Amino acid sequence: MKCTWDLKWPNISDIFKRGTVRYASVHAHLGRTGSRRDDLESLAYTLIFLLRGKLPWQGYNGENKGFLVCKKKMATSAETLCGLCPPPFQQFLEMVTNMKFDEEPNYLKLISLFDNSIGAIASLRPIRTDGAAKVGQKRGRVPVELVDGEQPKKKVRLGSPATQWISVYNTRSSMKQRYHYNVMDSRLDQHIDKGKEDGLYVSCVASSANMWAIVMDAGTGFTSQVYERSSVFLHKEWIMEQWDKNYYITSLAGTCNGNALVVMSQGVPYTQQSYKVSDVFPFKWINKKWKEGFSVTSMTTAGSRWGIVMSRNAGYSSQVVELDFLYPSEGIHRRWETGYRITSTAATEDQAAFILSVPKKKSPDVAQETLRTSVFPTYQVKDKWLKNLYIASICYGRTVS
Repeated sequence: MKCTWDLKWPNISDIFKRGTVRYASVHAHLGRTGSRRDDLESLAYTLIFLLRGKLPWQGYNGENKGFLVCKKKMATSAETLCGLCPPPFQQFLEMVTNMKFDEEPNYLKLISLFDNSIGAIASLRPIRTDGAAKVGQKRGRVPVELVDGEQPKKKVRLGSPATQWISVYNTRSSMKQRYHYNVMDSRLDQHIDKGKEDGLYVSCVASSANMWAIVMDAGTGFTSQVYERSSVFLHKEWIMEQWDKNYYITSLAGTCNGNALVVMSQGVPYTQQSYKVSDVFPFKWINKKWKEGFSVTSMTTAGSRWGIVMSRNAGYSSQVVELDFLYPSEGIHRRWETGYRITSTAATEDQAAFILSVPKKKSPDVAQETLRTSVFPTYQVKDKWLKNLYIASICYGRTVS
């Protein structure tokens, strides 16, 4: 399988490798290609450090240092970070962290934020900024006036993390779909058995508050299905037994207390599977398996642990990952524009991950929508059905930082 990265939009390929952890942008921590917004974010951290003498994420050590520093950066609002700094520092940081990947910075506007802080006589300033104005003129930019009451961009780092249901919908021919949520272990068999009697198979599962959500429909193409609840994340012996019977993992979910629900099916195109349980999102393992011809076909989490399933002959020509400490709206929309569609989702209380894929076989464009809700989207799902939009994937976890 060809796994290339889009040159116009950054791909997450590995863990943080570049620069100094203390001053690195969040996107650099996540392994994304850097752009001008990242340079400016690093500049903001450097200036704040020089002014305050310390940053809130200093002091972390160990192999997981990069993750902990990045998590702290996302959890620290500009207002909190710049609380002891003059107002322009907060304005500067908010502007640069809300920039898009390929957005050209308005350097004149950024510089002008500090005009009242560094003195009116430009020749007496310790750092000359008039060069930036000349660069802007050479590039043909028109200086932007600062307008009172200008509509600000929506802030992406609020310092108030939140978790939500994330549901993904695909256009399908009209079909029967059913969902159950807040399902306790004692009720799980009853719901699945009733679905089977009605000709439905489990298409995706998820968990919230140690209870299950199950989606069953008539459009899976499966011919047989088995499942297991286990206190082990994930139960290797049972999975291998089912592999020997030509069953393959088609959906799985984990709970906060470490339990797991694994669904395996026959009637899928897969010829081989492999899975990995990891305390951090396993970039390196996924990259290795991509090179061996595998594709990510299922994901889940249990507490802070990740469970990733990869399969051969999944029917995808290319895959990319979007991983973030919030719902990566910009990245998902960019991928949609280039033909990718979300095929797997999973989230912890800290991060959300999305696998987006391009099918090998050309087919009519599949419209896709996502939804984020504080409670299971009962009413919204029914509205989607009226438009022939059906749940393709669902998970519960981090959406706001």
